[in-house]
Amino acid sequence: MNGKPVAVITGASRGIGRATAIALAGEGFDIAAIARSVNSEGMEILGPEVEKRGAQFFPVGLDISCTVCQKEVVSNILERYGRIDFLVNNAGVAPLHRNDILELTEESYDRVLNTNLKGPLFFAQKVAKEMIWIKQQISDYSPKIIFITSISAVLSSTNRGEYCISKAGLSMTSTVFADRLSEERILVYEVRPGII
Repeated sequence: MNGKPVAVITGASRGIGRATAIALAGEGFDIAAIARSVNSEGMEILGPEVEKRGAQFFPVGLDISCTVCQKEVVSNILERYGRIDFLVNNAGVAPLHRNDILELTEESYDRVLNTNLKGPLFFAQKVAKEMIWIKQQISDYSPKIIFITSISAVLSSTNRGEYCISKAGLSMTSTVFADRLSEERILVYEVRPGII
């Protein structure tokens, strides 16, 4: 197994995901950067930033809402590195249109909830099971899972209700995972960006 810690970051091509990947590369982590497209401008910018900090950069294409695609991605990362030390579940989307909650469509609800809640939940589930197994193989292994939610998990926006609902659900997801994985000594965190 690779002796260097490995961070897996979803939504890595821009914003919080990109900044997190660069920061963790600077802290000695190799980076598996997940985005919808590995050929995006954001990934092309991220790769050199990670590598100039002495870290390996492994770009991975995945639409996080495609839960049936996730297993292969996790397998590919483990095949390359043999471990996942950090999972930063950051991928998310905003509604395409800000509509009053009374005009919310099922199409928009499904798109946002599948990406912001369902996808991250099942991706964390797959990674957590691997972390439990890896803990039995590496004595000093201390894996962590981080869910990036939003201040919208607790503050209402009536013109983007599906986003608020998805982030509130993801907040509870982090709590449930924290409770379950505490017995495995796997720490789970929620980071809730926003302005108060």
